[in-house]
Amino acid sequence: MSISQLFTRLVAFAVVATLAAGCTINRNIMFRTPSDFVFDAYNPISDVNYRIAPNDLLRFQLFSNQGERLLSVTAGARAGSAGGNNGGGNQQQLLAGNSSFIYEVRPDGTVELPELGAVKLAGLNIDEAETFLEKEFNKYYVAPLALLEVTNQRVLVFPGEAGVASVVPLVNPNTSLLEVLALSGGIRARGDARNVKLIRRSAEGQAIYQLDLSTIEGIKFANTTVQAGDIIYVEPLPQYAQEVLADIGPVLSLITTVSSFIALISVLNGN
Repeated sequence: MSISQLFTRLVAFAVVATLAAGCTINRNIMFRTPSDFVFDAYNPISDVNYRIAPNDLLRFQLFSNQGERLLSVTAGARAGSAGGNNGGGNQQQLLAGNSSFIYEVRPDGTVELPELGAVKLAGLNIDEAETFLEKEFNKYYVAPLALLEVTNQRVLVFPGEAGVASVVPLVNPNTSLLEVLALSGGIRARGDARNVKLIRRSAEGQAIYQLDLSTIEGIKFANTTVQAGDIIYVEPLPQYAQEVLADIGPVLSLITTVSSFIALISVLNGN
């Protein structure tokens, strides 16, 4: 076998091995769906009220007498600093003083609260959970008023370009999809506004909606109220030419080097 034949076979082997093992064309595209995938029907008012889930962090406050001392507490006065009506100073106080405390929802959906112990709140929205706690604390306090807030609400945004994903905290409970995209810098140049996936936790598992924001009709999707734990994924447009060139660049460089070496060997043998 001549030198040129040997190097030709080595180059062929290198090309096949590189393309088989190193191909990265569009591997950064996530959450692919087959052509026959059935997305969930979009309903802009479904599950507007966020439901408490495991690992949530809850800020909890409790007042008696339907929150009679709430205004004084929020104004900076010490709850229960003066005696009051309907049960005395102890009944006027905010549970555990005039501060709020953070409680974590356990994996089993329960929360360990003072006096009540472990109570299950997962699956309830905030209004339902507050009503439930008021009923439970009614055994110990006069007309209790419970206040709950989820403090770790956030959404994940993938705006259509690798390396620029972000976690957006939900400060406003009525934050829209459009606001979240704006906070994350908007849809990127490679992002496909026609193919935005909203992945949301539901009682049945995961609900997946496909939203088209490319036309003015898409404003109904843009105004969707996001929920904690939502994933907003803007699918990137494929870049076949650019990524193919990036993949075969090392192979082309190898072929050029081998060709130059073969030409040099040929010249030396000719001399």
